[in-house]
Amino acid sequence: MTPEHLNQHLRKTLSRGRVAESAPAGCPNMPLYLFDPSVLEGPLSHDEAQAVVAEPAYWSFCWASGQVLAQWILDHPELVEGKTVLDFGSGSGVVAVASARAGAARSIACDIDPAALDAAAANAKLNGVEVELCDDWANRPKDLDLVTAADVLYDPENRPLLAAFQRAAEQVLLADSRVKDLGNKAYRLQGTVEARTWPDLNEFEEFNKVRIYLAEGGW
Repeated sequence: MTPEHLNQHLRKTLSRGRVAESAPAGCPNMPLYLFDPSVLEGPLSHDEAQAVVAEPAYWSFCWASGQVLAQWILDHPELVEGKTVLDFGSGSGVVAVASARAGAARSIACDIDPAALDAAAANAKLNGVEVELCDDWANRPKDLDLVTAADVLYDPENRPLLAAFQRAAEQVLLADSRVKDLGNKAYRLQGTVEARTWPDLNEFEEFNKVRIYLAEGGW
């Protein structure tokens, strides 16, 4: 998987879009192919804006929670070392790549967006590691040790995922900047870290405070 392949995906949304290699501030030793903001010289046309809203290329940004979770794993490799780890809603693949770099026996990027899976593969190659790709949660391996997820609770209807993750693996490591109360006491707060989406989207300050949770699973 090459940057040009990712550019082809991006241009379906934004005709002048392209990716560039950069290192998010929240995980500075993790190079990734991400959206190149230098292409936005001048305002978006009406058609461009409509395309971006209709089909956002979420995978081309490294969201605050993804950066924080990736760095947390790199700083605490014992969480993943020798384990089978699946990252749900992997986007750019930053967390799956971090797990592979930290010594996971198997690191799996799971996302329903084919472009996101291509991004995860490209970013794994950029970092000199391998990740497996899973195109649907229903197709996940059944022997998971750890499920990771970052910013997947933006929709209240996603709250049942918290219990689903616990049923699927021995442990769950979750990062979230959107929900202050998960409503599930099994998820224990491990720390809070400040970070910003990369490239910066100038989001509300409240979304730049990322909380890390750990829960036991294996139901």
